[in-house]
Amino acid sequence: MISHAEACALIEAPAPALDELLRRAGEERDRGRGRTTTFSAKVFVPLTTLCRDDCGYCTFRRDPGEPGARTLLPEEVIALCQAGAKLGAKEALFSLGDRPEARFPEHREFLRRRGHRTTLAYLREVCEATLRESGLLPHANPGLMGERDLARLREVNVSMGLMLETVSERLLGPGMAHANAPDKVPARRLKTLELAGKLSIPFTTGILIGIGETPRERVDALYAIRDLHERYGHVQEVIVQNFRAKPRIPMRDAPEPALDDLLRTLAVARLVLGPDVNLQAPPNLSPRTFPRLLAAGLNDWGGVSPLTLDHINPEKPWPLLPELRRATEAEGFVLRERLAIYPEFARRPEFLDETLRPRVAALTGADGLVKESHEHWRRW
Repeated sequence: MISHAEACALIEAPAPALDELLRRAGEERDRGRGRTTTFSAKVFVPLTTLCRDDCGYCTFRRDPGEPGARTLLPEEVIALCQAGAKLGAKEALFSLGDRPEARFPEHREFLRRRGHRTTLAYLREVCEATLRESGLLPHANPGLMGERDLARLREVNVSMGLMLETVSERLLGPGMAHANAPDKVPARRLKTLELAGKLSIPFTTGILIGIGETPRERVDALYAIRDLHERYGHVQEVIVQNFRAKPRIPMRDAPEPALDDLLRTLAVARLVLGPDVNLQAPPNLSPRTFPRLLAAGLNDWGGVSPLTLDHINPEKPWPLLPELRRATEAEGFVLRERLAIYPEFARRPEFLDETLRPRVAALTGADGLVKESHEHWRRW
């Protein structure tokens, strides 16, 4: 794997060097992941749009009383997951704001009526109900978590996630993307990633590019992820997500990263993280560029839903799976469905609660990917 200095030189190299960089990244991916590209069939569950943070790029969060502000009831979540299961989804992706109870008395009252003090406790209740009543496998992205909450959520999630986004403390300054986001302090997010490693939780993380960071700060974030993975071996997936401007956000006039910028960052991420880490870029955020994304070293398209929007980027629809399959196969890859837990983690009992192992085993073959008999996506 390349040094920090080499990664900085590559991410800042002039445009003519891009093709050679992509070639190196593609070879590195092929060496570790082969020519199989994966995706997860999911239902996107926006458990609550309330959040105590105000990030400059977020259109997901709402204040109480604002249009679109809501917290789903368990029966609403179950109905959504059952509908997704009928269409072949296997994953229930839970997205929610960071600690809304710390900011909104209305949410504290909602939790109190449900018998909880924290949103994370409510999340556990809903994940347990999802397993019991829909059969979908939960993957929760609830923001910062302490060790106790991680341990309790591990019992009802096959994997979990938290986007690191950046390690730049500059972005916490006035007028910057994280100026009003206490949960985006890099050290606090790195602590959650470390605790997940100590608890052997298959974990998804990643960086968000185009929010005011420098190319070198992207490299710093990638190395922080690599260091934690080398210590604990728990990072199952790294996402390189590109900022997209939206009308109602404070950063609505900020420039979006160019495609070459995204490709360069993806390729450097592959060379920093090595051949075996699963690397993803959301396909709905870069439509009609699938061959270029594959060339940059990714091996996974992330979650794609037959039912629900991308509630983080609702203006960007998921690609149709026939389109994604054609584009993937045209570049010489095989498209396969995976679960929310990647094969290499599903086969290691220390990374999966014993109560969840039979469910995962029933859906997967010897290679750890979804059995063809369970691949409903071919009909989408």
